[in-house]
Amino acid sequence: MQGFNIGNVRINGNLVLGPMAGVTDLPFRILCKEQGANLVYTEMISAKGIYYNNKNTASLLETSKSEHPVAVQLFGSEPELMALIAERIKDKDFDILDINMGCPVPKIVNNGEGSALMKNQKLAGKIIKAVSGAAGKPVTVKIRKGFDDSSTNAVEFAIMAEENGAKAIAVHGRTRQQYYGGKADWDIIRKVKEAVKIPVIASGDIFSPKDALRCMEETNCDALMLARGARGNPWIFVQIKTFMETGELLEKPGIKEVADMVLRHGRMLKEFKGELTGIREMRKHIAWYTTGYRNSSQLRRMANKIETYKQLEELCKIMSGG
Repeated sequence: MQGFNIGNVRINGNLVLGPMAGVTDLPFRILCKEQGANLVYTEMISAKGIYYNNKNTASLLETSKSEHPVAVQLFGSEPELMALIAERIKDKDFDILDINMGCPVPKIVNNGEGSALMKNQKLAGKIIKAVSGAAGKPVTVKIRKGFDDSSTNAVEFAIMAEENGAKAIAVHGRTRQQYYGGKADWDIIRKVKEAVKIPVIASGDIFSPKDALRCMEETNCDALMLARGARGNPWIFVQIKTFMETGELLEKPGIKEVADMVLRHGRMLKEFKGELTGIREMRKHIAWYTTGYRNSSQLRRMANKIETYKQLEELCKIMSGG
């Protein structure tokens, strides 16, 4: 799979792990990188949170040498503050600064942030321009098809973003109104690709190698962004890469391989966030990892009670039939 450039940063392939709040923390990014993700995004981080030294925000900015290239994603709605934070963090160890203009969550939108900015193109342009001037690194933007069906403005928005200094744009083929329901419109992504010269990353409804190939063919995009399709399935990157290069559809991992990954993921989370927080956070990951496997509902029930790494080890023994 060919790579592409975002500004002066070379991406050696076309598979991207998209930002997901509560999911794409450092341990999960490392696991996806090992399985073939070519670019990984942090969880979205509040510019105000950094400005006010919020204690939970510092860990979101942590990166590892093994995950480069990595994009840090910021959200906010004030151009001056966003530029100030871009400058403040530019010496941290990341490669690309992404601005979130697509998040559909009500508390973000009601603050005029995330996908609310798709309704205010003038303000969005000021933010992109200010951040691009301050970041010292390539700036990218993540958007949606539009805010709702009456304002599907992704094409005009992408042109505006490019004019204001964006070096790539990721497009989720749904409106904010759709959240994650209905079907992603890949045709709008193709139209964005035709309208701009910067790389376009396609997002939405990529859950399998066949989806990935079809999305590439229908949109002519430069890269594919996997988000929900990667939850509990870091192997999706190697599965897509293998299918694209050889036509072979890899079997999904056996339950023992899944149990080994769960245990390693839990160990990394314990080391990164402490045992109590790390193991509790593993509960949702276990639900995703075990979906579609035998006794998954029973394993989920058991997972919802674990609080220690030792209990996670016991659960993994049960999972793998040991």
